[in-house]
Amino acid sequence: MPTFAAPDGTELAYRLVGAGEPLVCVPGGPMRASSYLGDLGGLARHRRLVLLDLRGTGASAVPRDRATYRCDRQVGDVEALREHLGLERVDVLAHSAGGDIAVLHAARYARRVRRLVLVTARFRALGIGFTAEHRREAAAKRRAEPWFAAGRDAFEAVLAGTASDADWDAAAPFFHGRWDAVARRHAASEAEETNDEAADLYASPEAFDPAAARAAIAGLAAPALVLAAELDGAPPPRVAARAAELFPYAESVVQPGAGHYPWLDDPARFTRTVADFLA
Repeated sequence: MPTFAAPDGTELAYRLVGAGEPLVCVPGGPMRASSYLGDLGGLARHRRLVLLDLRGTGASAVPRDRATYRCDRQVGDVEALREHLGLERVDVLAHSAGGDIAVLHAARYARRVRRLVLVTARFRALGIGFTAEHRREAAAKRRAEPWFAAGRDAFEAVLAGTASDADWDAAAPFFHGRWDAVARRHAASEAEETNDEAADLYASPEAFDPAAARAAIAGLAAPALVLAAELDGAPPPRVAARAAELFPYAESVVQPGAGHYPWLDDPARFTRTVADFLA
């Protein structure tokens, strides 16, 4: 895998998938190796995906200073990758918790961002979050699913922060629009792909200054696509739409029948939506 040096000297790795103009992809988790993104449902047929392994994940090195796992401290890593790729301006796609890094990068380096795609993204950087009730509302839509009864208590344990590994396994279907063989394989790899220590530090309160981020984003010239999923509670579509309103040039889209990983649930629709926006 190709590598580059972060501003603090940490060696970071990335994967290249597909052909065409580069699209830098920031993974979520938080702090899950970029391998879970795959080829983003075939998006690699339209763009060359530059899939960044965040520090301490995948093939990237563990930093000397663990405090740099904070999402705001990783903004410089994305900018260093842009410089390494020799791009004057860059298109960025971020998923889930990676949305905070992408938003903060756009706020700090607005002139370097050409387009921004935020997929079922978190917006803590802008002071917008989702609640346990939002997630329960989304979960309630799945009552007819055969796994619902067995996973309901486990899902509550996840919301309460008391979930065991077995609870996480039982609750996994709630995060997918279709609980099929593809989703099962995808969920099974999550634990080994995630740096738990880094995840605990990622969203430290000190990482966020929502007022400053909102002010910076208000002047962002880059178009943004905020892609939410109908069955996702993290965030639900109405919360994602609130975040989209803070961007001067934003398009808010809801993918029907999809969960937190929409490229798995309907790859063709996901790819078409993102590729059309980027084009």
